[in-house]
Amino acid sequence: MSVSASVSARRLSAAALAAGALVSVAALPASAADHRAPRPKVEISAVQYDSPGRDDRSNRSLNKEWVELTNTTRGAVNLDGWTLEDASGHTYTFDGYRLAGRATVRIHTGQGYDTRTDLYQDRRAYVWNNDRDSATLSNARGRVIDEESWGSRRHGGRH
Repeated sequence: MSVSASVSARRLSAAALAAGALVSVAALPASAADHRAPRPKVEISAVQYDSPGRDDRSNRSLNKEWVELTNTTRGAVNLDGWTLEDASGHTYTFDGYRLAGRATVRIHTGQGYDTRTDLYQDRRAYVWNNDRDSATLSNARGRVIDEESWGSRRHGGRH
């Protein structure tokens, strides 16, 4: 190989490397923009805030008002100390409960016996307002994990 061919080959290699570096640098912002906040491991998957039928404050009616949480991962999540709270500050605290991977638990307002799939707040009054409210799930450190709101988001007034 001649000296000029060797110099040309090195220049081509250097140009190819430089072009590759530019492409990868230019691609960084695009790929960084594609990264969204990770989905929470546990999310509020459904809320039945208006129990079907008459609101007669019976335990049966209270238990038709519920919030469902779903673990979106394969591994179990320890919910001990986590809270579920409405906009008025009514708070349910999880006590020693582990939500299995890919499982859902329903937290009912009324009284009942806790199982793997159903937990009970043991209240004698409705928690979730039919017109507007929010359900906020926080971990044991108080960090908001997920929130679901319905109705008007105005502050103040009747909730």
